[in-house]
Amino acid sequence: MPVTQELVGFAGLLADTAGVVLRRHFRRGLAVESKSDLSPVTAADRETEAALRGAIEKRFPKHGVRGEELGSIRLDAEYVWVLDPIDGTRSFITGKPLFTTLIGLVHRGEAVLGVIDQPITRERWLGGVGVDTTLNGQPARVRSGVGLDDAALYTTGPVYEGHPTWASQPERDALRRLIDAAGQRHYSADGYAFGLLAGGWCDVVVEAAMEPHDFCAAIPVVRGAGGVITDWDGAPLDWSRKSNVLAAASTTLHAAALVRLRR
Repeated sequence: MPVTQELVGFAGLLADTAGVVLRRHFRRGLAVESKSDLSPVTAADRETEAALRGAIEKRFPKHGVRGEELGSIRLDAEYVWVLDPIDGTRSFITGKPLFTTLIGLVHRGEAVLGVIDQPITRERWLGGVGVDTTLNGQPARVRSGVGLDDAALYTTGPVYEGHPTWASQPERDALRRLIDAAGQRHYSADGYAFGLLAGGWCDVVVEAAMEPHDFCAAIPVVRGAGGVITDWDGAPLDWSRKSNVLAAASTTLHAAALVRLRR
């Protein structure tokens, strides 16, 4: 179902809320902790998510929330917000403005609205079912006519080698085949890469073992810009579980990338 203008407007207000918190903390020397999966977390992550959840509880108290840092409530609700307050905490803690806030909205199991927001450069991609993707209010569109051998690809990349629990050896081998086939290879842009794809500046984004909060917002943004996003089998992404993710600017490019991942 198409999303309402009320929900679109509220998603923008959520991104505004996150931006206020994150700009206050950016490059301020926050203490960094390591989570059980060895990924970093800061007080800014938790404070931002708390602010988002508070706004949702006030405006839509019957909606569910699935957040990276503060857990889940009402996952059986008709609408569930899927939140990643800082996607790219490594960028955030090293002062690199490539992190994003990811805000996704799921309706009865379908990701119907997404926001990818960079609060320092003030770039905001927003797209949804019945809502063409925009960048700061202007139309955003994937670029067309690019083959895999000319494609610009983004992935987390080499870090998977240092963290074998993040990707199995077959998954790392599949990534390497696709990375080697691409015309350009770029690393570690996290959710920002999906925005670059939607804006027509890169052509493929591939990641292993992404959590729902890492990809739910990207689904409607990429689709609303004319792109394709699935798992590595070409199947729809399931918002309730971890998945390997492949996004591409066209069905032809997506199919070519799938071939590399499979063999």
